[in-house]
Amino acid sequence: MQMSKQDPKLRLGMIGGGPSSFIGPVHRMAARMSNSYELCATVLSSDAKKSTQLGIEMGMKSERAYPDWKAMIEREKSLPDGIEVLAIMTPNDLHYPIASAALDAGLHIICDKPLCNNLENAKILVHKTKEKQRVFCVTYNYSAYPMVRQARAMINNGDLGEIRQVHLEYIQSHMAESSPPYNWRFDSEKGGQSLVVGDIGTHAYHLGSYVTGLELDELMADLGSSIPGRSMDDYTSCLLRYENGARGSLWVTNAAAGAEHGLSFRIFGEKGGLEWHQENPNILRHRRLNGFEQIMTRRKDGKLYPTAEDSMRLVIGHPEGFHDAFANLYMEVAAEIRSLPQNINKVADEISFPTVVDGLKGVNFIYTIIASNKDRSWKNCRIK
Repeated sequence: MQMSKQDPKLRLGMIGGGPSSFIGPVHRMAARMSNSYELCATVLSSDAKKSTQLGIEMGMKSERAYPDWKAMIEREKSLPDGIEVLAIMTPNDLHYPIASAALDAGLHIICDKPLCNNLENAKILVHKTKEKQRVFCVTYNYSAYPMVRQARAMINNGDLGEIRQVHLEYIQSHMAESSPPYNWRFDSEKGGQSLVVGDIGTHAYHLGSYVTGLELDELMADLGSSIPGRSMDDYTSCLLRYENGARGSLWVTNAAAGAEHGLSFRIFGEKGGLEWHQENPNILRHRRLNGFEQIMTRRKDGKLYPTAEDSMRLVIGHPEGFHDAFANLYMEVAAEIRSLPQNINKVADEISFPTVVDGLKGVNFIYTIIASNKDRSWKNCRIK
């Protein structure tokens, strides 16, 4: 996964994620840590004057610190040294128009989740990505933690046998107050139909399918608010049934007072189970049927599967976390871009990072939860 000294850096543009945002600095640090990109152009605010000023302050040339995303894509595609990759970290309602225009301009894309707010638009992006033969990553970044990769490899290798139960949680507290500070996610036109599912629920859903390799077949959901008088949803719980008959559950909330981050999975097969918590990401617990518990730690000494060790950035004894996982995605995207066009038809199982197809599945997951909650019934999760 390491970049050779001869590989030129990919020219990167970023839309959204100004200095005051949480996710913008994460993307920029990930790009730097991957040592695979040069940030060449930016749109950092919906305010045109502010966008240009912030870009210049960040070190962009004045003519490439753009006032808006349309101007950026239009001009960059005409430059001999125009950007090759575009990172999108805007409010959710802008993901589709920006990504669609970027694909038309021949750009590869790294986009925050959810892919977009509309299921039909998500399908269009999948089709257009394939048609344009571009690389498209959706940043379900928890899939790039080394011990998550270890769990995936163990299940793929049959270490747990047939998977029988999948239990997923993502428990936060930043909306536990009755009147939390406003952000754009509270606006359904920008954030989408479900705040909690779009913001964090799709992370938990993706992690379950990523680690097990199983498609979710159907679900029954309870969606709503746990805060009296609140109209936007901050809680969902689901019963899950996977394609192989495995049962499971999902509990997601951002209104659990006192909770921190709380993303975790517990997966059980016929031979044993695995448990991982993102708050302590360098540990994976393996429990065997009629055997002792094994606590595996992130180590690069040949004891773990290669896919886990390839995702590690530091030697044993030093923790890795959120930024490292994001950097893994950026590096893997760069490697995939450099492998084109010969690997354009690579099957999904051969790609480590979440693709536009995973983004489509995430949008479909949101739609399915909303439909199930409305009818109080089981709903098929397969994309039609």
